[in-house]
Formats: sequence, C-alpha cells, structure tokens
Amino acid sequence: MKLGVTMFATDYAIRPDDLARECEARGFESIWFPEHTHIPASRKSPWPAGGELPKDYWHTHDLFVAMMAAAAVTKTIKIGSGICLVIERDPILMAKEVASVDALSNGRLLFGIGGGWNAEEMEHHGTPFKKRWKVLRERIEAMKEIWTKEEAEYHGEFVNFDKIWSYPKPTQKPNPPILLGTMSAKGIDRVVRYCDGWIPVGVTPKTLPAAKQDLQMHAEQAGRKVSEFPISIFGAPGKEEVLSQFRDQGVDRAVLFLPSAGAEKVLPILDQYTTLLPKVA
Repeated sequence: MKLGVTMFATDYAIRPDDLARECEARGFESIWFPEHTHIPASRKSPWPAGGELPKDYWHTHDLFVAMMAAAAVTKTIKIGSGICLVIERDPILMAKEVASVDALSNGRLLFGIGGGWNAEEMEHHGTPFKKRWKVLRERIEAMKEIWTKEEAEYHGEFVNFDKIWSYPKPTQKPNPPILLGTMSAKGIDRVVRYCDGWIPVGVTPKTLPAAKQDLQMHAEQAGRKVSEFPISIFGAPGKEEVLSQFRDQGVDRAVLFLPSAGAEKVLPILDQYTTLLPKVA
C-alpha cells in the first residue's frame, strides 16, 4: 500500500512547493491538494463534517497553481488533486490545465475529482446543485475527447463545442488516472462508467468489504474488472493498526491529513507519518 499526504494549500500554511520537497525526501508516494474557488458568505450549505467550517476552505491557492508549484521542485512524487471541483471549471480550460501539469511533471498527475457539497458555491459558477453529476460526467467526457483527439468536439446538454485544436496532450495515455470521490451506489456506478480509480468517502475497515463488493458488482455488470479501479482512502488515521487493516483489505493508497499550518507544526506531524512507511507501505 502506498502512502500519501494531503493539505489545504492556503496562504498562511507551509508553501506547497516546500511541503512537496519534504514529502518526496521522506519517501511518500503522493501529495494531494483540495480546492474551493471561494466560500459563499451566506453559509447556507452546511459543512458535511458538522460544526463551523474551517477557514482553510476559503484561503486555498488555486489548485493547478499549487500542483504545478509542487511538481516544479520534485522529480518522483505524484501530484494529486484531492479533489478538483470539475463542476466549477470550464472544461476546455480545465483540459488544458490537467494536460499541462501532467506534461510538465513528466506524467505524475493523479486527477481526483468530486461533485462537491456547497450548493451556493457551484451555483455561482453556473452549475445547479441537482444537476452537478450530469455536468461532471459531460465535462469528463469532453475532456477525454480533447486529450485524445487531434480535432475534438463534444455535444451535450451542458458542454457543447464544435471541432477544436488543443495542446498539449497529457503525458499519461490516454489520460491521467481519474479518481472519483463518492460512496453511494450511483457514485460507484459513475466510477465504473468513466473513471480509473475510487476514493470511497467516509469508509472504515469495517465498512470497506461491503463497499468493495458493490464496486465488484458494478464492474462486472459493465464488463470491467474490479482491479481496474484502485482504491485510495483519504483522511485515513495515522495509526499502524488501521492502516494495516486497509492494506490487508487490498487498498492501493492511504492519504494522511496534514493541517494547514506553518512548517514548525506540519513537519513534526509529517515525521510521525514517516515512521509508518516501512510498517505499512
């Protein structure tokens, strides 16, 4: 099992490039950055975790700028979006951003995506909350056309463009791995339909086996193999016992959380996580 780390790359935390250097030097497989373009001041949508929303959510650097900063100072560590809010980004521009980061990092991008939870935030970008999954699917399908075709076109309900030329193409063929964060039965079906990996939301070692059975069932129904969908656990506890359970259950990657803080707070936690590498990785 691979170990990665994730942190909201904010304007008051350790820089994403500095953190990436430290993670690569310690042997972590990947570094991931979440994103929110903004948080509506109305705060109508409740935070799924409950309680007050941490200020990290509206202090993040742009996702692709943070990922490129991390990629530019490293050579081997994979760079992940964890997650990219596809429903808040123009698909033609996003296809170029993904391809550019993948090309400039020499094929190290992991493209984690999700549907989002903040209705007002996505509606500011023109995506109705109840239609977000249809919007996400069309944008992923359109980007795949752009990444793989010399002359790409797409005609859907939410994405519609005639033939275009767009370069660069991603270094990874046909595209960087697309990992969907979701847990519902419909979500698992989406993983199988148009993604390359699964980020099960809120899963534990007790609930994972049943979730994997659902994934296998959907994969078989689609004529695919469950092995085509590596599992990445986000926010996994930094405890050897729990991580070992995930490893023994066939989890491909566990991603450990770091607080948005300065180096003086983040690096000691990173050092604690480093002790887990020879034990569970």
